[in-house]
Amino acid sequence: MQAKCLHCGTEHKLRDVDPNTHPKVQFRCSKCGEVTVVDLKKRPDATVVISPLPSFARSDASSSNLHLPPADDGLKLPSDGVFVLAITSGPANGQVFRLTKPRVVIGRKGADIPLNDPEISRNHCLLEVREKYINLKDLDSTNGTFYEDERVRAAMLQDGSEFRIGESLIRVNLEKK
Repeated sequence: MQAKCLHCGTEHKLRDVDPNTHPKVQFRCSKCGEVTVVDLKKRPDATVVISPLPSFARSDASSSNLHLPPADDGLKLPSDGVFVLAITSGPANGQVFRLTKPRVVIGRKGADIPLNDPEISRNHCLLEVREKYINLKDLDSTNGTFYEDERVRAAMLQDGSEFRIGESLIRVNLEKK
């Protein structure tokens, strides 16, 4: 089995790896000395990323190829409060964003909510507010969107929920007016 070090990108050939015996395998990189853990068990609905796209291979182009489906009529900001996103860890730790429209994209440069986190995609995830909760949707990001320590394609967020993209942990709060 081939695997790349998550820290430096060096390729390693892992011998005698049986996914039926062990759900995960870890190895120490011969180049940088860091430990990488590889998930071997695959669920039919899960995407497994063994190695994130290295920073030198990412595009910082200002144009965006984002093509979202049209918003439906069910999107609506809460009438008795406002959803607030608080970054609780990561490069943007301490930043706070109030949702002023029911549909926003979180990502790097050019997103509705831009975060200076090199581990997130330009258009990483979509938040759709439905008055009392928020639908979180991953936009086929390179490093994934995580809710309750699981990589997800979508999740329903309520007051007090947390999710992670890249190195950024984001808490959702509903502040009453």
